[in-house]
Amino acid sequence: MNDMTIKQPAQEIIAPLEQEGTKAVLRSWLKQSGATVVKDEPIVELETDKVVVEVCAPCDGTLEVLMSEGSDAEPGAVLGLVGQAAEQVLDASPQPSTRPLVAAAAEGAEARFDPELRLSPAVRRLLTEHQLDPTQLEGCGTGRGGRLTREDVVAAIAEREQFKERPPKASPVAEPQPVQASAAKAPEPLLRTPSASGANGARVAAHVPHSSMRRKIAEHMQHSVSTAPHVTAVFSMDFAAITAHRQKHKPVFAEQGVNLTFTAYFVAAAVQAMQAAPEVNSRWHADYLELFKDVNIGIGAALGDKGLIVPVIHRAQELSLLGIAARLQEVTEAARNGKLKPGDVTGGTFTISNHGVSGSLFASPIIINQPQSAILGIGALAKRVVVREIDGVDTFQVRQHAYVSLTIDHRVLDGSQTNAWLSRFVEVIEGWSLES
Repeated sequence: MNDMTIKQPAQEIIAPLEQEGTKAVLRSWLKQSGATVVKDEPIVELETDKVVVEVCAPCDGTLEVLMSEGSDAEPGAVLGLVGQAAEQVLDASPQPSTRPLVAAAAEGAEARFDPELRLSPAVRRLLTEHQLDPTQLEGCGTGRGGRLTREDVVAAIAEREQFKERPPKASPVAEPQPVQASAAKAPEPLLRTPSASGANGARVAAHVPHSSMRRKIAEHMQHSVSTAPHVTAVFSMDFAAITAHRQKHKPVFAEQGVNLTFTAYFVAAAVQAMQAAPEVNSRWHADYLELFKDVNIGIGAALGDKGLIVPVIHRAQELSLLGIAARLQEVTEAARNGKLKPGDVTGGTFTISNHGVSGSLFASPIIINQPQSAILGIGALAKRVVVREIDGVDTFQVRQHAYVSLTIDHRVLDGSQTNAWLSRFVEVIEGWSLES
């Protein structure tokens, strides 16, 4: 046997120092501890309530995981090491087989997994403790590239526990092999089914673990409601002018590879409305109000059951309608594909919630995205009968209208400023020139 050992100096894997007002959670390791990595290769994912960030290897070497998945990663925290005790052994002897799952042959033995599965240490630990074969969970992975996450394994364990509690059916089902008492651990609290209160208690269908993004969103929303007194004003807005403009100019925008949406008009109108009430574009401090020169408008983008993310159109006051539409298209596609960068979701001074895209006519209060002072809500577009005066005679007309609302931090804004802002916003939309 001829072994050669190469050791490399250790370098720390550091959590990014710049984070938008919230700590990150270590979402998943993309490489296993002991794996060989190369410089600038993504090896770990951090998740906040706004974005998922990949952290790359600082150098070539062997990975040593120090922080487990699901842990809070403060800015500057050490996540792991590359190079410490990094030994590459060249051995002529046959290497052990790496089938997908080999259960521990004896008490204390370690299960081996196919490295192509790219299982994180936390996932491997759960699979081993609960005697689960990852190949039987094929197609259940919700991580990047279909990888199994800790939440996927927890859900599978919960489903198995519920199945064991059900009455046996006619079709035979192989029971899981018993786990050695010394190797087994108590089930996690979230897997325990609470007993119903009385005979009429509701039966539990499933326990769905919260994702780190959902937990962060909940904390952020609770903080906003606790911090700012929310007040909402509502107007009705006619879409005739921007509908006509969009029908005329959409093909021209498309020739330049840009999709012209109603949201682009909302952003442009919001910029002009800031002139009527500059305090809307501000931040509250204990001793003063910070007014912003730049209008950085965030657009709420739903990610299905995963939550909500708010990419930002920076310096919207400097952009034309074409520029706004192009930037909107860029960040929207990035949000849907999970490609947003930290800079895409930071620095917002005002937010638009286009909740009407899912059918909502009106929502109140739309929770302010702290530390901002207001948020605009746009309801669903619908035909409504309105009264219009023609040659001194009132007439009934069918028009395309939507409810628009401005929810404000009442510490910053009063009703007169709120209504002045909304009045100007509606005026811009309803008076949009066909040739502009």
